[in-house]
Amino acid sequence: MNNELAVIETLEELKTFVLSIESGGLGLEGVVGIGMATSNKDGRHFVAVFGENHKLLLGRWITQEVFENGKEIVQNGVQGAH
Repeated sequence: MNNELAVIETLEELKTFVLSIESGGLGLEGVVGIGMATSNKDGRHFVAVFGENHKLLLGRWITQEVFENGKEIVQNGVQGAH
């Protein structure tokens, strides 16, 4: 993952991360989607930012709680939810 120590531990942290992707605040180019996934290597969950051809542009580990309760945030985004 891009930063082993930067685990997203709360739904608020997830919202902040998703909002930063939506607003272009991380400087990523060619973002086409965000999703949640599970590592085949060790079963840990993460949120992934994808570019074209499903290329992983950025990934952040997430807790089990965020994985279970943050799916709607990732699916629907947070833009306009304020």
